[in-house]
Order: sequence, then C-alpha cells, then structure tokens
Amino acid sequence: MKIYSTTKLLFLTALFFTSMKLTAQDSNFYIFLCFGQSNMEGQGAIETIDTVTNSRFKLLQALDCPGLNREEGKWYEAAPPTCQCDTNLSPADWFGKTMVEHLPDSISIGIINVAIGGCDIRLFDKDKYEEYTLTYDEDWFKNKVAGYGGNPYKRLIDLAKIAKKDGVIKGILLHQGETNTGDEEWPKYVEKVYNDILNDLSLESNSIPLLAGEMMQTEVNCCAEMIPIVNKLPEVIPNSYIISSEGCTGQDEAHFDSAGYRLLGKRYGYQMLELLGYKVE
Repeated sequence: MKIYSTTKLLFLTALFFTSMKLTAQDSNFYIFLCFGQSNMEGQGAIETIDTVTNSRFKLLQALDCPGLNREEGKWYEAAPPTCQCDTNLSPADWFGKTMVEHLPDSISIGIINVAIGGCDIRLFDKDKYEEYTLTYDEDWFKNKVAGYGGNPYKRLIDLAKIAKKDGVIKGILLHQGETNTGDEEWPKYVEKVYNDILNDLSLESNSIPLLAGEMMQTEVNCCAEMIPIVNKLPEVIPNSYIISSEGCTGQDEAHFDSAGYRLLGKRYGYQMLELLGYKVE
C-alpha cells in the first residue's frame, strides 16, 4: 500500500510539472502591441502576397469575427485583416512577416492590433476615453468603439494580459496622429498612454520600446504637418523611435496603399530587429 501511494504521488507530481510546462510562458515568443487609428487598422487592398502565412507569426484576435472563423482572445496564424473583421492590410502584417524572416527559427512573433479609424489619441487614455468615444458622432465610429466594449484601451490591456501568459512583451507599435494634426500636446498624450500601458501590465518604467510611424507624406496628403510633432516623441519618451514614411505610397490623402503599408511595416520591423540586436541590410 505504501509503495502504491508513493508511486501515485510521483505520478501526480510529474503530471503537475508537465502541465506547468505546457502552459508556461515561452521566452522565445515575442509579443507586440499595436494601436492607433485607421492606418494601423489597415486600409490597403489585401493581395495574394499578403495572404501567405507563417506558423511563427501569430495574431491574438481582438474581436469575434465569425466570417473569419476567429474568436476574441484566441491565437491564430496571422493573416490580414489583423485588426477588425472588415479592415484590410496593416503595417502590423508586414512588421510580423519581416520579424520572422530575419529572426532565428526558434523565435515566434505574436501581435495584438486594437485600432479605431478616426480616433483622437485620447480615446486610448483610460482616464479620459469617455470624452472621446464620440470623436465622430456617426454610426460607423460608434460601432467601432462598441466593438471593443466601448473601451479600446481596456481591450488592449486585457488581451495583453492573456498574451503575457504565453510570451514576453517586447514592444509597442503606434500609428496615430491624423485626427490630432497640429496638436503640439500630442507627445504628452502618447506619454500618458505609454506609461499607463506599462503600469497596467506590471512592466518597468521605460522598459519597452515604442515605435511610432509618421503620417503619409505624398504630394497630396491631409496630415504631413503632423510629422514634426510626431518626431518630438523621443523628447518625452526616451525609449521611442520614429518610423519614416518617406517613399511610402498612398491611395488617398490620408491612407497608404498596399505597397506603402508593406514598406512601412518592414521599417517597423527593421527598427525592432535592430533594437533586439539583429542588423538587417
């Protein structure tokens, strides 16, 4: 009887530690949080080259999308749309593709993409978001906000907490500013959101790099005057880096086209790779 009990105890102990291993955080699973407005949502036409998936590049779904056979809070091989159910190609797509192309095979990439077309940056301020849920008093905007439970910031944090159990948060990608064009306070608004993210995820102050993309700067554009303000971000967030939009083509006065998103996404990737110690020619 004593032998049986000891054997059973050893079996249960082994089972416990096996279970722990299966659910343990993977230090080679790099997580990146993406947020912003319509250019982070993704407005580029999805073409065949964009649909090629890689098992090392994953998406933590932010919304239930029955038409895509995806459920909120579950991991999938990343494929556009990576934001909302009916958005298109995003810089986040080619950021992830670029990362897995240049990182060792032992490392996987996971992204979370929570973005709202047309939003003010303060929609992501957890203390003021209710004042900005009606940046536009139109159904399309209300529906986007409602899709995230009325609080896109909370959805981003809730998903990030899920992701933290599986991997390690390595960076934050931001593309926002068109709605705040000309607002010199924008860097301070972003600083508030950035610090809130770190605090709410129990991450050390200034420990996670923030990559912020420039607005489109084609000949016809709505918001290139915002670029100098975006470029002031490192003055308030030392661990922030600006991603150039020079040469990224557009489809209208505010949004990049598919080629523009691919190039911008690659640049996000190249910058992050450099920060991780990988030099890409």
